[in-house]
Amino acid sequence: MKKIDIIRKQIDSVDGELIRALLKRIKLAETIASYKKNRGEDIYRPEREEQILTQATEKLSDIKAVITEEVMRTVISSCRSLQKTLSVSYLGPQATFTHSAAVKIFGAFCKFLPAGSIGDVFSTVETGRADYGVVPIENSTEGMVNHTMDMFASSPLKIINEEYLAISQCLVSCGKSKNKIKKLYSHPSVFGQCRNYIARNLSFAEQIEVSSTSEAVKLAAKWPTLGAAICSKFAGKLYGMNILDEHIEDLAHNYTRFLVMGKSIPPPSGKDKTSFLFSLKDKPGILHDALSPFKKRKINLTKIESRPSKKKAWEYLFFVDCEGHAHQKKIQNVIAELSQFCDSLKILGSYPAGRLPKS
Repeated sequence: MKKIDIIRKQIDSVDGELIRALLKRIKLAETIASYKKNRGEDIYRPEREEQILTQATEKLSDIKAVITEEVMRTVISSCRSLQKTLSVSYLGPQATFTHSAAVKIFGAFCKFLPAGSIGDVFSTVETGRADYGVVPIENSTEGMVNHTMDMFASSPLKIINEEYLAISQCLVSCGKSKNKIKKLYSHPSVFGQCRNYIARNLSFAEQIEVSSTSEAVKLAAKWPTLGAAICSKFAGKLYGMNILDEHIEDLAHNYTRFLVMGKSIPPPSGKDKTSFLFSLKDKPGILHDALSPFKKRKINLTKIESRPSKKKAWEYLFFVDCEGHAHQKKIQNVIAELSQFCDSLKILGSYPAGRLPKS
């Protein structure tokens, strides 16, 4: 017997073990589904899923961790669907980075509903037309998404999870040669992100600005050899395009942070964030005073951002993220002390702290 045949027999044996383990997991998931239904518990438990993913990948090297996490997310999503097929609203159209983030978070075994605006995502979840919503909140190079922050000021929804997604652009086409491309489609901001690559490789192509990278792929697909688009790899694959070049953006290490919205705060995961929104009383040094409860308890702030309140000139709302969960005593003590300095104070959510994706 050849060595490769021996290895294939070993693979067949491992596959058999995997299938038996998967069937056992499915049976346990069915038991969990019955338990949650009887107790009226939430089907989606981000803190539990984060614990599973962390345990599965924390001791693995980068590439093995990436593969293992992707497999485990699929397993979790498929087992979760035994309880219910969740509906998830996201900032559309289809194949945007927000769509990609939603699929990464919830897996393929969900119903994904594109929304025309960030406000529409909030509305869809608030009215019960979707179980959860996914919106962008912050980009590592462009900063905060102001519309999302403004929506949280008035919405009753809570932040229940977060996800970081690497933002990387690809050149896609129905054809297989860059030299034949005459029409290059993309969103204006994406052209800006890939300016150097275009100058080196596609200076001869006409640049056509469109409303989204999804629209760019659709238009490029109408030209079998002459058309191309710059978009995510997710979008290129979704529309069946050839990926001619990857990672063509000028700046590497570009990430966007996405938030998941729901109606109730999940229990602690062991490594959490809590987000606050507050306005301060009009007194000298009040911001210093407001931050002192965090310093006193050695609680790390991971984000602080201000926005006009839109209620009164020169009045501001402060968005703060800190380490810890609202169910923890030290965070409850911070809330009690912080409230003394505030005209308004709102807990936006407590949720598992996201991790930057491994390469």
